[in-house]
Amino acid sequence: MRIVTMFTTAAFVALFSASAMAQTATPSTTTTTPSATTAAPAATTTTKPATTMTKPKAAKPAQTAVSKACSTQADAKGLHGKARSKFRSDCKKNGGKV
Repeated sequence: MRIVTMFTTAAFVALFSASAMAQTATPSTTTTTPSATTAAPAATTTTKPATTMTKPKAAKPAQTAVSKACSTQADAKGLHGKARSKFRSDCKKNGGKV
């Protein structure tokens, strides 16, 4: 029982010390010194962080209109579940007309 308590305590200490280290701000290594030889300020470049997620492409207006028309027709017929899915699939293949 004492070993389990000791390991649990060590795990908590490691967890909290790691999060405390991650939140510590790193000191800036760049220094700003005024330059007397240039009249204009130096241009700064900004870079966007790399993202792993991409934005989904917008659906074409015609495809969206066909999908909405098929959904409206399925609602009018009162279809649900697999019957609705099959109806919408067939409807979209026919361009919104059944």
